[in-house]
Amino acid sequence: MANIEILTLKGKALEPWLEQVADLRIRVFRDFPYLYDGSRAYEAEYLKTYANCDSAICVLAKAGDQVVGASTGLALDDETEAFRRPFVTAGIDTGPIFYCAESVLLPAYRGAGLYREFFARREQQARQLGKAYSVFCAVQRPEQHPLRPADYAPLDGVWQHFGYQLQPGLATHFSWKDIDQAESTDKPMQFYLKPLN
Repeated sequence: MANIEILTLKGKALEPWLEQVADLRIRVFRDFPYLYDGSRAYEAEYLKTYANCDSAICVLAKAGDQVVGASTGLALDDETEAFRRPFVTAGIDTGPIFYCAESVLLPAYRGAGLYREFFARREQQARQLGKAYSVFCAVQRPEQHPLRPADYAPLDGVWQHFGYQLQPGLATHFSWKDIDQAESTDKPMQFYLKPLN
């Protein structure tokens, strides 16, 4: 991590970096398990949320002028209905919850502690907002998925190490186009939660 600069950005400070973050998301999420066939147009609209939302944060990892990693989060109340709905349905107050939206990191920079730093900085933002919980959700793919690499290792163990526990009763669906599909389809997304005590 010696040659990596980590920036914590909020609001309009993120705007100059949106194009690079969009490209990074498209590149990293093409891999299993997301298999996301992304577009610049969608990314531009999606990432505006973080530049325009008071509770949002974006943590960037830079190698020189290149963004090699990015991680975002915001108050769950500022997220879309699809991500709030499972909590509302379960009778859980969304007010005390911070949502960790994503962490994307180029393969060459993995294993150097950046992923941990992404979580730490988002949780710091959550605490500053007075939140009691941090959550995220991850796509669920069948073990026999045809595009699953033979060496694929799920991150559940890493997430547990960081204090996040799978919440069996909390799941949602989100739609995007897979790289091997002609149209968008709904994907099951499972929530993981950590108390911020």
